[in-house]
Order: sequence, then C-alpha cells, then structure tokens
Amino acid sequence: MFTGIVQQSGRFRGFAKGKTELLIEAPGLAAEIGGSVAVDGVCLSLIRREGKIAAFNLSQETLSRTTLGRIRPEAPLNIELPLTLSEPLGGQLMSGHVDFVGTLKRVQAKPPGIRLVFGLPAEFRPYFIPKGSVAVNGVSLTVAALARATFEVELIPVTLDKSNLSSLRPGAAVNVECDMVGKYVYNWISQGKR
Repeated sequence: MFTGIVQQSGRFRGFAKGKTELLIEAPGLAAEIGGSVAVDGVCLSLIRREGKIAAFNLSQETLSRTTLGRIRPEAPLNIELPLTLSEPLGGQLMSGHVDFVGTLKRVQAKPPGIRLVFGLPAEFRPYFIPKGSVAVNGVSLTVAALARATFEVELIPVTLDKSNLSSLRPGAAVNVECDMVGKYVYNWISQGKR
C-alpha cells in the first residue's frame, strides 16, 4: 500500500534485458531487495542496486498499462516507499496498480499553483466524485472539478516542488489510479444490482 506522498525523486537511466528491467538513478533509496516501490505510481519490485542505480522488474502487463515503457531519457520520476503501520496516512490508500493512462488536456495558472485538466475515459467515470481522491503519477490529489469526459486537479507549490507534475505539458501521458475505496464501494453496490 502507498499513500501518494512522494518521498524522493529518481531519474530514468534506461532499460535492461530487453526492456524487462527499468533502471533508475535513486541515491539513498531505502528499499529492500524484493520490496515494493511506487515509481510514478506504479508498484514495482526492486531486484538489485548498482551504486546509485536501482533496477526493477517490468512485466508486459506493466509496459502495456502504464507510461513506464515510453519514458524519455533523463525523465524525473516520483518515488514512494510502501506504507508501514507506524506511519500516518497522509494522502490516500493506493495499490500502485494503474487504472488507465490519462492525457493532459490543459494547464491553467491558478496562483500560487496550477490546475491540470485530464481526459477521463467513460468506463472510469463512476470511480470519480467531486473533491474525491485520485493519484496522478503516484501523487495523491483532490479532484477539483469533474465533467463527463475530464477531471481537474489543482497543484499547490509544495506538490509542484516535490513531484514531476510541474514538468507536464498538454499531450503528456500520465499514470492514473482511481480512488481505491471508491472502486470497492462502486463494485460492491453494482454487484448487488444484478
């Protein structure tokens, strides 16, 4: 489990073994070999360290359902270690299992921060509510506005400083994880209607 509170930044350094491994420069990463780490909101297993470089397994499922297979060289990446029972839940409950790859439609100035408008596929609309939670590239955010085919989030200065969301431009692809509790509730209610 993760919370969507970015703990450190990493930098994409390439792929290995035919794109089955992701290499990230992440000095001081405090994860155990075999442990889970959220990288841009995607739960991955750390398989080895080579100096400042951390290597993670990539499955075909991960490559097809997330943005990790199309990262540009030197791209900054949001990193979060899993939640422990001794830590406060500062964001939202997240699994690190991406629901869809979203596209940034617009960036709007909203001093002191910015507002981002993303496309919302119809099949995921039931999992969104105004002022609900959503994770974008592993960052826990509040849904600021919601329409039939879009959702908006507002980024405050601390989020802009501590994540890679400040570098997004219209057309950018992002990993989106819908609110976990909302998905369970919607599924439970919809199962009862059959």
